[in-house]
Amino acid sequence: MNNSLLTQDKRTKQRNAAEARFKAYGLVAILVALAMLVWLLVSILSAGSPAFRQSFLTFPVLIEESIADKSGTRDPAVLTKVTTLGYAKILAHSLEAEIAAKGVDLGAMKPKEIGQMISEESSATLRDMVMANPGLIGTTIPFTAIASGRIDGYFKGRVTMESAALDKNTSPEQLILADNLRAAGILKSEFNPGFVTMPDASDKRPEAAGLGIAIIGSLMMMMVVLLLSLPIGVAASVYLEEFAPKNRWTDLIEVNIANLAAVPSIVYGILGLSIFINFAGLPQSAPIVGGLVLTLMTLPRIIIPTRAALKAVPPSIRDAALGVGASKLQTVFHHVLPLAMPGILTGMIIGLAQALGETAPLLLIGMVAFVRDFPGGLFDPASALPVQVYTWTTRGDPGFVERASGAIIVLLVVLIVMNAAAIYLRRKFERRW
Repeated sequence: MNNSLLTQDKRTKQRNAAEARFKAYGLVAILVALAMLVWLLVSILSAGSPAFRQSFLTFPVLIEESIADKSGTRDPAVLTKVTTLGYAKILAHSLEAEIAAKGVDLGAMKPKEIGQMISEESSATLRDMVMANPGLIGTTIPFTAIASGRIDGYFKGRVTMESAALDKNTSPEQLILADNLRAAGILKSEFNPGFVTMPDASDKRPEAAGLGIAIIGSLMMMMVVLLLSLPIGVAASVYLEEFAPKNRWTDLIEVNIANLAAVPSIVYGILGLSIFINFAGLPQSAPIVGGLVLTLMTLPRIIIPTRAALKAVPPSIRDAALGVGASKLQTVFHHVLPLAMPGILTGMIIGLAQALGETAPLLLIGMVAFVRDFPGGLFDPASALPVQVYTWTTRGDPGFVERASGAIIVLLVVLIVMNAAAIYLRRKFERRW
């Protein structure tokens, strides 16, 4: 029997065919994964990008003294008694006057229906302006009002003439007038910075809901996590890897750290509720509590990659330092730790990114509560980005679903930036030996 290396036998052909099939399966799996990722990103961007645009009504507003200050005394006690309903009438009257001045056809609409096209948030904004400067009463000022959620939804495709006919909050006549106002230059759709800066709004005002409090709350919690988890996690890793004796106790600690990294995040929420709120008496919905809970959850995720980075430093570095007279402490802090810093920083940033996206533990400590005022410190009520997404998706108005998709875009951008920072730091400080 003559066998040649240039001629494939039956078994070689089978092995080559199996290898080709395996490569094809891997390529198909990668293509499917990429397709699903693209589909996910496209769906999020298409659903959330309208949240960054908003419909605004720009017109001069006459702050009528007969409504804002019937007494004419400019007494703060009297001005305070005028509610947002009174300022809603002022906005409606001014918009009606501007419509008449521009010659826009009202049709059969009533003044009350004209006022419904303006968000209730705008009347509150106008009231705050007058309360801060009573001298505005009796004057005409330029004012930009937020259009109501239905009008804004009409220009974004969520509301149609057919749905408006069945909706008690709007009417086809309002939508026709909105088109006329847009043609007259009174109504415009522009970039909405308030989506990032404004606080959350009530269920009736999706057009005014913003991420301001959630962003500040997330930043405060990440600050707490960073200040606590980084020194504690690095110190624990250095001790376990460089100084702790290898015995059954350190083995038990290592096993428990690995197990804690796999514990569901909601368990940490229960732990935080029991210890920090019920036992320690810390306030619910406070960034300090959220930061402490996320610190407990993040510590194992920092310790494990930090120990791996310390192990990756060659033993020859330690031997050389000890050989020239350095102490164990000097060897670790002057040589081993600086060389392991890229891996430590990468693990820290990835751990913070994972903590930023957690929702379950924050729900249990009360951060799902509706918060209107911006927090002044770590002990004031606040929200968080992932919790805000969850809260908006539970509300019935489609405008909040749009807001939730926009919040997901903001959260993804923050996570991409954090992961890019991790890659940059690793490449910048990485040393090869």
